[in-house]
Amino acid sequence: MVKLTKIYTRSGDDGMTGLGSGSRVLKTSIRVEAYGSVDEANASLGVAIAACEAPGASGEVETSKQLASMLRACQNDLFDVGADLCTPIEAGEEAGSRLRVTKGQTTALERSIDGLNARLGALTSFVLPGGSGAAAALHMARTLTRRAERATVALAQVEADATNPETVRYLNRLSDLLFVMARVANRDGADDVLWAPGKSQSEGSDD
Repeated sequence: MVKLTKIYTRSGDDGMTGLGSGSRVLKTSIRVEAYGSVDEANASLGVAIAACEAPGASGEVETSKQLASMLRACQNDLFDVGADLCTPIEAGEEAGSRLRVTKGQTTALERSIDGLNARLGALTSFVLPGGSGAAAALHMARTLTRRAERATVALAQVEADATNPETVRYLNRLSDLLFVMARVANRDGADDVLWAPGKSQSEGSDD
């Protein structure tokens, strides 16, 4: 149970912060960078939810509500990811003694990806981030989730035994889900803006 009674403590004024294990590390620690990036990605999901729920958001109302509901579930999961990364796995740790991301959470994302992707047409080019406001926010969330994934991979390389590999898998699938959701927010891909390789070169040609 989390209970916050004071917002500032001054305990981090020396550049150190506490991990879930109780140990203190520099705020520039690779582990802090990983779960800090997850927090950043989570905040971007909040922006995407607001965009999906905004009056006049592109697409059907029910679809926008569905996307917002799915994103809220992902936000809760991302707090799990952050809590997991904040607490290094200790030697001899008993299963269930700490909050850890599970394979089931990753599998749930895969089911959501498959369900949404079934309504989309095949792509003939890469998609430029944008379209509707909701789609643009979802693409931003996708890129920030990718950054969190890279930071977590970097942590896992350095502290493999102390890092749950499922956190990496979860972040990877979440970024894939956000891509699919962005296409759904663009009227199931109808408003996707596709990459045209070299377009500005041909338009600016003197020939």
